[in-house]
Formats: sequence, C-alpha cells, structure tokens
Amino acid sequence: MIYKSHILFPLVLLSLFSSNTVRVRSEGSGSESYILSCGSSSDGETDSDGRKWTTDSKYLVASNNTKTAKAEYQDPALPSKVPFTTARIMNSATSYKFSVPSSKRMLVRFQFYPSTYDSADSLNGVFEVTANGLTLLKNFSPFITALALTQYYIIREYSIVPAESGILNITFTPSPNRENTFAFVNSVEVIPMEEIFKPTDLIGFRGQTIDVQNSSLQTMYRLSVGGEYIPANKDSGLARTWWDDSPYLLNSAYGASYFDGAFLGVSIKAPENVTIGHTKDVPEYIAPLTVYKTARSMGPNPHFNEKYNLTWVFQVDANFTYVVRFHFCDFQNTLVNQRTFDIYLNNKTAEESADVIQWAGAIGIPVYKDYATHVNDRDGDDLLWVGLHPNVKTHPQYYDAILNGLEVFKVNDKHGNLAGSNPVPSKMLLKADAAARGILANTA
Repeated sequence: MIYKSHILFPLVLLSLFSSNTVRVRSEGSGSESYILSCGSSSDGETDSDGRKWTTDSKYLVASNNTKTAKAEYQDPALPSKVPFTTARIMNSATSYKFSVPSSKRMLVRFQFYPSTYDSADSLNGVFEVTANGLTLLKNFSPFITALALTQYYIIREYSIVPAESGILNITFTPSPNRENTFAFVNSVEVIPMEEIFKPTDLIGFRGQTIDVQNSSLQTMYRLSVGGEYIPANKDSGLARTWWDDSPYLLNSAYGASYFDGAFLGVSIKAPENVTIGHTKDVPEYIAPLTVYKTARSMGPNPHFNEKYNLTWVFQVDANFTYVVRFHFCDFQNTLVNQRTFDIYLNNKTAEESADVIQWAGAIGIPVYKDYATHVNDRDGDDLLWVGLHPNVKTHPQYYDAILNGLEVFKVNDKHGNLAGSNPVPSKMLLKADAAARGILANTA
C-alpha cells in the first residue's frame, strides 16, 4: 500500500513468540507447536529470553534448491542472535510440511531480517508465501518494508482455519516479476490454537455479519492500552506480544500540546484491592490478565471529554474487511451508568451506550467485544480510526470512556488472499539508504 497520509505510524512488530521449548504443547491448545530457526544446523539453540528453537531442515519437503546462510551483519538493535543469525534461502518454490490437528486453527508466524546473506542482496528478496492455497504474502519485500517503516526486522502473524487433511503446507516462491529474486525466512512458528472468533456484525450494514469463524486472518495490531509492553513469555497461552498504544493515539502522531492533552487520555492501573480474573466467557487464551489490569480513560475533566473523542489511528490495507477486538475491564466503578460511552470505527457507530459494568456484571470482570468494518480503496481510506466518546444522552455519572486492550485483524478476501502491497519508502529514506550502500561499497 502507498502511504497517502502525512501521519507517520511505526509498524507494530508482532514479535509474538511461542513457548520456551521445542515442539511443546501450546497452553490451551492440547497440541504440539513448531518453533523453527531457519537455516540453523542444530536443535536446541536458545534466544535471549530462554526460548529454544529447532532446525527447520526436517520439515522441508524438498531442499535441493535451497541453502542455509548466515547474516553478514547483525544489527545491535535486534532482540537476539537467535533466530536472526541464520536464514533459509530459497531459489525456487519450496515448502514446509507440518502435521497439525484437523480441528484446530493454526497460529502461523514468520520473522524476516533483511540483511545480506552470503552475498545475496536483500533487495532481491522478493517473494510470495502461501499456506494450503491461502495467499499470505505476495511480491513481499522485507527490505522495502523494513526501510519504509524504519524497522530492523519484520514479523507477520496469521490465524489460519483448520486444515481438514491434518497437513499444513507453507510454500515460499520467489517473485516471477523480477530477475534473480529469491525467498528467505529466519523463523517459522506453527501453534495450534482454540477458536477465538465468531460471526461478527459488519458496521454500517444493518443485519449483515462476517463469517469470521470460517475465515483466515492476519494480525495487524495488538495493543496493551494504557499499559506497558507485554512480552511473549508473559502472555497467557499463545505467546503473543502486546505493544504500547501511545504511538497510535491521534494527537501523539500530530504532537499534542499540554492543553490538548485531553485527546491523549490518561493511563490508569487497577488498585491492589480489586481482584481481576479470567472467566468462562473470557478464558485465559483470550488475553493475559496484565492487559485487563491497566487501561486508558479520557481523564477527569468532563468539559474536555464532552467535546473530544479518545482516538487511535492505524495504517491498514484498503479493500479488506477488519475485525477490531476491544478488551474492557472496569476496575474503578461498580454501578451501571457510571461510565457510558459510544464506540466508533471510521466515523460509523459500532456501539451506542457501551457500559462495561453492565456487560460484565461487576467490577474487575474482563469482557471483549468484536466489530467488523470494511476499508475501501479511496483516497485516504488506508486508515482505520477507532474512537470513544462519552454518551451524554444517558446522563452517566462520569463523562468518560475506558479501554484496556485493542486488536486489529485483517480478514481474507473472497479470493483467499491476505496479501497487501509493500509500503513505499520516502525519498529521504531512499536517498539515505543509497548513500549508506555507497559508503559500504567503498569500504569493502
């Protein structure tokens, strides 16, 4: 996708790792997981967080036209040498084959570090990735993506519908649109997961729902709202990473003044005397309790709150439907209509008079709500806006809103595709990269 907006958004690096041992049972899934360090020659390599990885070679269907390679340069900003030290280079279509439960969704995660591998220039690393016929990535360039988003490595994560055959084939194919292209990957993870989706109302189309339960999805954003970064080893079963929401707050992107601080809201934390726990409706694998123990509200000034929305803005791919999951837990109020607010997606009302206490039934009880919205291909429509505003019609005790966590998932289209376009680097970034390459060439 081309970034049309002047707002700059950092990519949420979905550094969502699986459990700490090789092919262990995923919590809540009852099945084994695969955690592969691609190009590694040995099993049991450990990363900086103590996670163990296994070599990918035993899962390759055919490896005649592939090779293992080491990155010529390891950026000090990388979180660990493993799995970024090595990669699997593929010069023709190459598949991994996994035995998986026929009745469970698969959480599939890739990591790409666009370095130079055995003189293979990452500029030529352009390829597509499919999983049992579903297109996950197409004409994908980790180098261009990392450059455009000023990131050192890229992570892509998907939730794929159950494979009735019990076999999951993941295929990497160099792009045929350019000469001398190759595919590469640093890690592949396949984790069985419980069904966490259900049919969801499509906002703006009365009575129309999206059959999310029978769809595959890409994780676009996963945020701990008002809280801190939650690493994978602190997640509650699927080894997800939850990122800080503040870069996506509307005035955070524009640069808010002190007076405009009402836009940004305030971070709040559950008091120690309030017990928060999972329930039958919100089991452990939905989200860790850490997500529900912090939140962002609009702040204590009802006059400001009545005039403004608490808003987050996300860059997305146009011509796709998105499921937005809101995680709520009110740990301040105990009565209905103390805090009632409206929820908006791209200026359309998703929920009117949302009341967390009414939904949950008591203080400290987590709930989550899903809403679907379609993003069209019109100028400026590669943005997804999420807004909260106090509902003044119900005359709540506090003119305020609250949110604890937020996830954004892209739903596959009718052609079985989840792939979007590569972002376009700015001219300044391209010029800086060309200069850096010239310097490296002169010192080689």
